[in-house]
Amino acid sequence: MNKSSLPTENILIVAGDVSGDLHAANLIQEMKKLQPSIHIAAIGGRLMKQKADSFLFDLAAQGATGFIEPLKKMPLWLRLLRQIRQYMQNQKPRAVIAVDFYGFNHQVLNLAEKLQIPVFYYIAPQVWASRQYRAKQLARLTKKMFVIYPFEPDFHKQFGGHAVFHGNPLLDIMPQPAEHSYINQDGKNKVWKLGLLPGSRHSEISRLTPAFYQAFKLIVKEFPNTQAYLFALPDADEQKFLDLLGEKPHPNFHIVKDKNYELRSQMDFLLACSGTATLENALLGVPMLVAYKMFWPTYQIAKMVIKVKHISLVNILAKKEVVKEFIQDKASPQILAQEVIGMFQNPQKLQAQRDLLLQLRASLGQPGVAGRAAKEILEDLEK
Repeated sequence: MNKSSLPTENILIVAGDVSGDLHAANLIQEMKKLQPSIHIAAIGGRLMKQKADSFLFDLAAQGATGFIEPLKKMPLWLRLLRQIRQYMQNQKPRAVIAVDFYGFNHQVLNLAEKLQIPVFYYIAPQVWASRQYRAKQLARLTKKMFVIYPFEPDFHKQFGGHAVFHGNPLLDIMPQPAEHSYINQDGKNKVWKLGLLPGSRHSEISRLTPAFYQAFKLIVKEFPNTQAYLFALPDADEQKFLDLLGEKPHPNFHIVKDKNYELRSQMDFLLACSGTATLENALLGVPMLVAYKMFWPTYQIAKMVIKVKHISLVNILAKKEVVKEFIQDKASPQILAQEVIGMFQNPQKLQAQRDLLLQLRASLGQPGVAGRAAKEILEDLEK
């Protein structure tokens, strides 16, 4: 692409995982509504590719998590950073918008600083949870950060950062919670709908899918009408999940690809991987437990650097244990099944958790988050 082929108003947006791709795509859409002539170049995933004017690389498909696993991606990331530097030098974008994914994006921020290109961070990394020294770097390298939790502006202010809260962008895509009551139901004969959310990354899926499936098999012994639904991403290969089961699937087990959260909102309970999915579940008002299994060296490092008491976003925001968390060896099929069986035996507990989750939803703002952020970015650039 020649420099002369781009309008003067061009913006580079970089996201590196599935959730970042989704929210960045929504931001691109809102920016194009407000200023149709603007040119958006994107590095991200399939959703950004659909919305952007030019697409440079599918970084979301390469996502790595933890402390050790990303090291394997370093050769790829170095090549991509060279490509980004060349793009910035040749096309001189008016601004760069980074979306979460700090491990890669902080290098993009450094490149932009050297070339004197202003940076906005949409969905700023949750540095309050670990390695808080990064907040100083973010303050230095960004013009403005758009944060997704109400307490974050005050946190970043301590380090000199300019952070604004317009609400959580999940509210733009999540439906209203479905009508649901657990009270006065015959738990033993009820057709329980149990959702399994083993994550979006290969490492998460490979570790949690077998544990969740074996937990379901124990649950169905106590509640024979239980139906289990494993939620896979739209482009996921279902055979990979079946291979992880190690046996012919139980007749009550189903692999589904949900659209617009319709089926997930109908679940009675969810076994969820720690991450964005837990907050999505909360916004739907669906009770859950949270499980996480990491590569052992990664877990040892995480214990040293993570500064928050809980791993679930729900519990972090509530500042108390709303949902049970099971990490490493505690995320065994037997322990997970025991927790679910106890909840099914006591529907009042399910209803109480649902009520707390819906209170949390109310604290995270109103829909229209991407539109408000897009408007502010464009106004800042005009100034």
